Amino acid sequence: MTGCRTSLIAFDNRGVGRTALPDGPLSVASMADDAADVLKALGIDRAHVAGFSGGSAIAQELALRHPASVRSLVLTSTWARGDAYFAAMGRSWHWLVTAAPDERAALEAFFLWIYTHRAHVDGTVQRFIDEALALPHPQSAEAFQRQLDSFLRHDTLDRLPAITAPTLVLAGEQDITTPPRLGRVVADLIPGAHFEIIEGEAHQPFQESPEDFNARVLAFWREVEGQTSSV
Repeated sequence: MTGCRTSLIAFDNRGVGRTALPDGPLSVASMADDAADVLKALGIDRAHVAGFSGGSAIAQELALRHPASVRSLVLTSTWARGDAYFAAMGRSWHWLVTAAPDERAALEAFFLWIYTHRAHVDGTVQRFIDEALALPHPQSAEAFQRQLDSFLRHDTLDRLPAITAPTLVLAGEQDITTPPRLGRVVADLIPGAHFEIIEGEAHQPFQESPEDFNARVLAFWREVEGQTSSV
């Protein structure tokens, strides 16, 4: 924010990157507690929290379990409780990562759910796949499956009205994974939340249209900062 020193903190959840996958159950609540522990370890009392997809589920739980740590929420490609379609989609991803002949084939199939038609046609998806395959610390199939299972169990539908942090919910118009109807439910349940549909975008608008996405988020943060300074 203007006139303030800001830092961007991004960390890997359990079983992602260089963060180990622990034994025992994996839950969205435990990953939200991890996020709170990261903030505490860094000496940050309150943060603007942005979560995407599974990260948006974690962000919801963080705001519910550790409300004093959350200054504002940006929830992108989000949901409160999955339905039968959502569950079937998740089950297909669960076997996809082990049934595919190789990792490239798995990503090509998985990314059909994630990116717009234009990104597949113009070569953007193939570039993303090449980048993913070049990562030095790839996620294991087991870690993906266990994390996916925790997201499929995510359910905050009856608790979202307890969130008090200013909230922006963003949904891609063409998102078939977490379509706008799911994000609208989240926004309707969080008091005072703003809901915006990003036209022409799918599940990961911050990758396909970063300028538009960043402008929306920065405008929201500036609004929150302005409200805070005026109190």
